[in-house]
Amino acid sequence: MTQSTVDQGVPISVKIRERVLAANQRFNANDNIAEFIQPGELEALLQEVEDKMQGVLDSLVIDTHNDHNTNETAKRVAKMYIKEVFNGRYVKSPEITEFPNAERLNELMIVGPITVRSACSHHFCPIIGKIWIGILPNKNTNVIGLSKYARLAEWVMGRPQIQEEAVVQLADLIQQKTRPDGLALVMEASHFCMAWRGVKDIDSRMINSVMRGAFLKDPILRREFLALIPQKN
Repeated sequence: MTQSTVDQGVPISVKIRERVLAANQRFNANDNIAEFIQPGELEALLQEVEDKMQGVLDSLVIDTHNDHNTNETAKRVAKMYIKEVFNGRYVKSPEITEFPNAERLNELMIVGPITVRSACSHHFCPIIGKIWIGILPNKNTNVIGLSKYARLAEWVMGRPQIQEEAVVQLADLIQQKTRPDGLALVMEASHFCMAWRGVKDIDSRMINSVMRGAFLKDPILRREFLALIPQKN
């Protein structure tokens, strides 16, 4: 019996999961699994999600055959998850161009506000907010373009997330890419799992921060960074 015969009928998600398990790697909601997806498999995964989403709609007793509004909802939702809001799970990190720190810059630089969009891991409800990033460059390492911070943020947030974990993931990634003397992140976001369901509090927001290196050790630098961020209403 050939391998192709054995593989017939096996969902693509099972094949991908088996590769992840064989590598002894995590595949939590906010993990990136792009290295375990082979060419062409993302489209097969898209079709699998569409088929299973159709099953969810059927179980919700929605007549998708005769209701023109939901006739292609399963396809739209599958595309939204795989190609848009959770795309950061399935594609590799964006290419980041580095530049020599020719002028040996080592002064505070702030990028933001960067608008970020994600979804909470608990209910898959939207998280929408802004991030401010403070960098104290190391004069001996490379720097990256301003737009690249936004691309990295989009990649990390493009997965089911918990805000407290998301900012740490992003801080780890930026630190790995730039190796600065200091790194600070502040994120403020609205969580639709509170506004749309549950307590239905539309005004509640969450603010959290990560401080690394000089920002953690130097209270004056930390205060300077926080003071330069526009006051949140």
